[in-house]
Amino acid sequence: MTYRSLAAGLAVILTGALVVTASPAASGADHRRTPLAWGPCADDIPGVPVNPKLVQCTALRLPVDWSRPRGATFDLVVARRPALDQANRVGLLVFGPGGPGDSGVERVRKGDRFSEELLDRFDIVSFDPRGVGRSAAPRCSPSPTVPKPPLLLGGQADFDATVAYNQALWANCRPTSPVFDHADTLSTVYDLDALRRALGESRLTFHGSSYGTLLGAQYAERFPHRVRAVVLEGVFDHSLDVPSFVRSQAATLQDSFDEFVAWCDRSTDCVLHGSDVRAIWADVLARADRGEYAPSTAFDIAALPLGMLHVPNWTDFAQVIKRLDGGVAPAPRSLPVAAAVFCADWPVRVRDYDEYAALVRLAAVAAPDVRYGAGLIAVQTCLGWPTPVRNPPHELRVTGDARLLLLNALHDPRTGYEWAANVADQLGKRGRLLTYEGWGHGSYQRTACTISAVDRYLVDLVLPEAGARCPAA
Repeated sequence: MTYRSLAAGLAVILTGALVVTASPAASGADHRRTPLAWGPCADDIPGVPVNPKLVQCTALRLPVDWSRPRGATFDLVVARRPALDQANRVGLLVFGPGGPGDSGVERVRKGDRFSEELLDRFDIVSFDPRGVGRSAAPRCSPSPTVPKPPLLLGGQADFDATVAYNQALWANCRPTSPVFDHADTLSTVYDLDALRRALGESRLTFHGSSYGTLLGAQYAERFPHRVRAVVLEGVFDHSLDVPSFVRSQAATLQDSFDEFVAWCDRSTDCVLHGSDVRAIWADVLARADRGEYAPSTAFDIAALPLGMLHVPNWTDFAQVIKRLDGGVAPAPRSLPVAAAVFCADWPVRVRDYDEYAALVRLAAVAAPDVRYGAGLIAVQTCLGWPTPVRNPPHELRVTGDARLLLLNALHDPRTGYEWAANVADQLGKRGRLLTYEGWGHGSYQRTACTISAVDRYLVDLVLPEAGARCPAA
């Protein structure tokens, strides 16, 4: 396990962006702030030239700790792509990046996240959330005196070593970022409302993706009277306890693996077509257990479906399995989790190896072909994090007139359809679930049907019919 996303954008300093200080009040009162001073973005994305006429950047100075609004501050870095059709501009759309650890600034700079209609009709705004990228990301390095534990723990000694390793890493991270202990999503909810006010918007139009759906849902919960429209794409369910989280993430990855196997059985585009794919994969995992793919571990090999089925990239995944069957090992992959964010949202009350091993068995039962799922990676990342956490899981309680649109693939390997259905149930009449009957993580740009349904809601506030579904591409 690496912690690369904790250090994404290290030593990146925003150049040319002016800083505006928001009011310390966390109440969401809607009086106008001094307008943000937009300027050129930093030239820090390879292959994406700076174009101040197309995209501008700024920084918003915010409290580190919203319970101490007049205390220490940090700069939230924000990017804006003005609407191309200003005469027919609807307003401003804020994008909530996923991960946790993704950069919203990069999404806006690249301009590849939304339809032509939305780019025409909205100013698209996003940001690097606190603790990510340009917004006070920590600079983390493992302690040279604390050995790195194995990826799959084999006993109490490995468990203790993981706790020690994590805590030593966090001790090195903490002094490098003022928000390291304040990077939870609830704090980012208050950042988002401060951004709304600084932008001069009376109500928020928001599209959150993957982990960004947690931000959108909790914003609607805290500030329902400030919601114009909220899209949750690839829905995160924050009501789950740790066993339910691990089981459901493993099960949804298994479902995507099952869909891959079914595709191989019916499609000649699969290089394993006509073979027993499950048997080949099981043999690959057995060989990984024996160390035949070193330096890739068995955990690395078992994590390949997580890295390749989210697109989904079935053709390439089949080729990887064929190469593994031939003895060719892939390079180890990094599946990082932004610990300062995730661990503050999800309490990992796993006290010893026996409790950890119970989670491993739970995942294996739910996902016999893929074994682990992303949940165990997240759990291991957070072993030793202090509890209680700042933003504990709970069922959503959204009031007021807000109506949220949820969009999820039926076969999503990361945010399973079960999660979207659970969140829709929590929202009741305030939520509407649109089902994409296909595959992969993220559904908005999959088909004309999904694009049209989301765009009509964001532009015209027209929700799809209850039970609406978009066919697979």
